[in-house]
Amino acid sequence: MHNMGYFEQTMDPGIGTDEIAPIALLMDELRSEDVQLRLNAIHRVSTIALALGPDRAREELIPFLQDSVDDEDEVLLALADELGKNFEEYVGGPEHAHVLLGPLENLSSVEETLVRDKAAESIAQVSIVLSQPQIEQYYIPLLERLSRGEWFTSRTSSAALYAPVYAKVSPTIQENLRKSFMALASDDTPMVRRAAAKWLGALIKDLSKQHVLSDGLTIYRRLQSDDQDSVRMLTVEDLVTIVQQLTSSEVHELLLKQIRQTTSDKSWRVRYMAATHFNELAEAVGVELVREELVGHFVQLLKDNEAEVRTAAAGQIPGFSKLLEKDVIVARIVPFVRDLCQDSSQHVRAALANQITGLAPLLGKEATIEHLLQLFLHLLKDEFPEVRLNIISKLEQVNEVIGIQLLAESLLPAIVELAEDKSWRVRQAIIEYIPLLATQLGRPFFDEQLANLCMSWLGDTVYSIREAAIINLKKLTEVFGVEWARTAIVPKVVNMGAHPNYLYRMTTVQAIGTIAPVLDLDIVRSEIMEALLHLATDSIPNIRFNVAKSMEVLSTSYGGTPDGKEFIQQKVVPVLEELKIDQDADVRYFATHALQRARTTLDG
Repeated sequence: MHNMGYFEQTMDPGIGTDEIAPIALLMDELRSEDVQLRLNAIHRVSTIALALGPDRAREELIPFLQDSVDDEDEVLLALADELGKNFEEYVGGPEHAHVLLGPLENLSSVEETLVRDKAAESIAQVSIVLSQPQIEQYYIPLLERLSRGEWFTSRTSSAALYAPVYAKVSPTIQENLRKSFMALASDDTPMVRRAAAKWLGALIKDLSKQHVLSDGLTIYRRLQSDDQDSVRMLTVEDLVTIVQQLTSSEVHELLLKQIRQTTSDKSWRVRYMAATHFNELAEAVGVELVREELVGHFVQLLKDNEAEVRTAAAGQIPGFSKLLEKDVIVARIVPFVRDLCQDSSQHVRAALANQITGLAPLLGKEATIEHLLQLFLHLLKDEFPEVRLNIISKLEQVNEVIGIQLLAESLLPAIVELAEDKSWRVRQAIIEYIPLLATQLGRPFFDEQLANLCMSWLGDTVYSIREAAIINLKKLTEVFGVEWARTAIVPKVVNMGAHPNYLYRMTTVQAIGTIAPVLDLDIVRSEIMEALLHLATDSIPNIRFNVAKSMEVLSTSYGGTPDGKEFIQQKVVPVLEELKIDQDADVRYFATHALQRARTTLDG
């Protein structure tokens, strides 16, 4: 960006010197050797345009930018981005918006893919405000130049630019666009064919039914049989888009061969894409074809020899099964689900664990108990934590189908086992799921089966577990309410404050600081404060300064009411005054800080 001739002219005398300075500065920056300065200038290029006014922006700024494609990629990327952000406002509005196409066309041909993609995106943005005459006079010639460019870079960029304007031009031009796009799909360079495959779906959506059947299908078949798997894999989404435009009988007649080829392609990448988009395809082809054709293809993908393909297919199981009768699910899908539970890849088992519970509502209570319950238990005992946790996080669906009693009898032992796992990371992950389980399973079940477990974690030897256990109690209070906490949590936490081991006493102080904000003043005053006062005189300085921190939490949580202010004045402030003159420096520091907050709250 070292060509500043356009701006060397005298500034408009109508602009005051105060306004010239920043413009001149920006122009210097655009000329600078320092990339960061040029980048900053580009980000403020709309300021230059605004100061110059629309006429000079069109006549001077835009030609300058058009000559500026020999810069660093990050500067060009920023420029391509800026020109797509309603920049027409600075050049005189939509009737002049076509002038932005010049610099963007140059940026569409540079070597760096990111810059080209952003330039194409910005050209598409500009096209939104162009009238039909502007599109036909300026945009279509640009598209033709890019599509026939000598370098593959411009031809690659052009593929994205057909769909945005296809519906806005005359039938004659539309016919030419379809021919040009066909040429891209047959280009010698794989990168161009890839771009055609990527953008074909968007164009198909704008074609008339007649042209989908004539041109759309022809282009798709050409790309779908490409010798490069990187092209073929991009045609899977095109296939879904085409199928969505056709009737079931047309799909049967015209596309069965392509569907078979795609789901059994020799490249695992293509099969992976087919598996990833399988449900979209199944929903588009209609029930009859799903039963006749797609069940068989789906089963093949579930037992594919590549783990990535099996993982993608496992993720589609409940969505695909929704389209099937219950007996078909049991006969055709469940056997392969059983196999996947034993899969050698943990990623496949994790994907399955994340989805398998979605089959329960489709099968109903008896079939779930008969066919799935054992599989859930099997996955809950998997050696990899992610597999176990994926099952736990989705138990609500099973609970709704088979009921809490059966679920508890079958699954609770596995959950308890995980809660006591020797790996602290597994214990921590289970703790994080406890509030979710509590919500799903309800209070009576929780109190009976899991409450003691939650309290036992407070005494865990690993600090992270104790910390997670405290946060867990806060979340459980949010789930079950303050009155539940008063009886279920508070007495146990307070009792730990008298424990001979200082780690337990520390846990009490930290738990009070975390849980206090979700309790109420009555509980704090009657059940908690005494324990805190006692701990304020503890022999361990760490405990005393954590008491000061907890007192600060009480001040900020309860200082909003007259009742709360009185409590702070009478109970909190005196303790902090004592701690402020403690012999330990840390205790004095935290007490002083807490006292300032308490006084601010009282004055507020």
